[in-house]
Amino acid sequence: MAKAKKQTARGRKQDRARVAGGQKYEVGYEAKKMGRSASAVKKAVKKVGSSRKKVEGRLRSK
Repeated sequence: MAKAKKQTARGRKQDRARVAGGQKYEVGYEAKKMGRSASAVKKAVKKVGSSRKKVEGRLRSK
């Protein structure tokens, strides 16, 4: 069995800076955190991209 490659600290930091619009748990987490619906989060990701800061800014402004 192949050993899983260890993720570096840089990889984890980059992953946290993004919202994966296709991942139900990430969309749900962001929706709960911002007090918005999952569909609002998905729309924000489509509009501004996957940057967590941009998505959160978009959700705050609406």
